[in-house]
Amino acid sequence: MTYEDGPAAELRHEAFRSLLGAWALDACPRREAAELAQHLAGCPECAEEATRLRNAAGRLSPDEPLDPAGSLRQQVLDWCLARRPARLPVPRWAAPYATETAKLDALLRDLGPEEWQEVAELPWYGGVQRWRPAEVLGHLTAVDGYLAPGLGLPDPVPGAPVAVPARVPAQSTPGAAAPAPEGPAAGVLARTARLLAVQRGADPGTVRAQWRRQSHALVRSAALRPQGGAVVDFGFARLPLRDAFVDRAFECWVHGDDIARAVDYPYPPPLPRHLRLMVDLAVRMLPVALAAVRPPLTGPGRVLRLVIEGPAAGEWLIPLDGPGTGGPQVAELVLDGLEFCNLVAAHRDPDRIPAGEYGDRTAIRDVLRAAPLLSRP
Repeated sequence: MTYEDGPAAELRHEAFRSLLGAWALDACPRREAAELAQHLAGCPECAEEATRLRNAAGRLSPDEPLDPAGSLRQQVLDWCLARRPARLPVPRWAAPYATETAKLDALLRDLGPEEWQEVAELPWYGGVQRWRPAEVLGHLTAVDGYLAPGLGLPDPVPGAPVAVPARVPAQSTPGAAAPAPEGPAAGVLARTARLLAVQRGADPGTVRAQWRRQSHALVRSAALRPQGGAVVDFGFARLPLRDAFVDRAFECWVHGDDIARAVDYPYPPPLPRHLRLMVDLAVRMLPVALAAVRPPLTGPGRVLRLVIEGPAAGEWLIPLDGPGTGGPQVAELVLDGLEFCNLVAAHRDPDRIPAGEYGDRTAIRDVLRAAPLLSRP
């Protein structure tokens, strides 16, 4: 058993063995630790158990984070799909929505009863909405429901008109504004209010379950329509399905971050390739917002070069005077990709956002102040 024999040695062995747990956690006094080290040198049984306990204690060390990295889920999925491709792959344009809804669902899974009662602030160009997390989910469910008719799914909002699926006309422009006498957010808020009235009194788990079912159904249906050519009519804009999914991913991320701030929860930004799709959609819709800031000028259309830095790095030419980019470049604006997206979401002050500005300052100010016009609750 040990290098000693007899009853006294056995008692000594058991005494040292009782110290192994404290030793593994570095909680033994120095004298006892020295005596135990001498015992371990001559007792293979205790030495083996001491090694197991020390290794276990190392895995529980508070210096090592127990939460997996935000990118771990995507890494695991990429590895799995490389080994066995999906029979029905999610289209590239629907991947940001699938990822952002899964990320928000992970946050919701960790919320306790008190956190479900916290109030999240959702800034937008028209003001600030103050909703509890379940109400934010109801809002996301209602607006995601705009995609449902074109995918053959039921609209979650009771009494909502059924849209007829259509193809994008060859001459249509993503983000082309539709007449909206009551303002672009009127329809969104009306849909949200109608669904929240139905959900009033429901427990958060029920509201979350409805949102999850719909988001999963939307992703499955998108996989059956990889071209993404159907039109989604938001009332204030008509977007191809592929752009509408990116729009919904953008809002899911922004409002997920709103909830995370309310409950003090770490919330990572979108993956770089997904963030780039969001930036690209916002840039293509900016001319519509610019038209609302000031009337277009006549003559050759001027352009502004937008340079996005960071994970979604790229360059875009933004028409300042209506469609077309054949005119002179009069300005350059340099922004971080996340800052640009937060500006579009009206979560940043256009007059204070850190930016590199070169050339026509009026054109730059117009673009910065037009970007938040794309936001809505």
